[in-house]
Amino acid sequence: MERIRGDGGRTRRREPEPEEEWTDDEEYVEPLSAAEAAREGLRQVIELTGREPVGTTSLKAVRDGWLVGVEVIEDRRIPASTDLLGLYEVELDIDGALLGYRRVRRYQRGKGEVG
Repeated sequence: MERIRGDGGRTRRREPEPEEEWTDDEEYVEPLSAAEAAREGLRQVIELTGREPVGTTSLKAVRDGWLVGVEVIEDRRIPASTDLLGLYEVELDIDGALLGYRRVRRYQRGKGEVG
């Protein structure tokens, strides 16, 4: 099994503050962009659940990171319009590390939004 990397494989570089001395033992991680957060949230749900992804459905910047909505196929059925889907919410910190995830909803394809 592949080890989950919270940094999404991004390069690390150190950027000192204007009046700060440079030290080699500290690292600066570039904060995730919205696109990187969406990809990382999707990747984390796939890795944790083993489910087939439908896609990223939402993305919200929060104080200390990102909330990413990811839809996955939980149970394939025939016809495909009756597949059971799950909507997961993934919480990432500013660096892309997984803080938590949860299934928010489970529903039949085509009957997602009601009201």
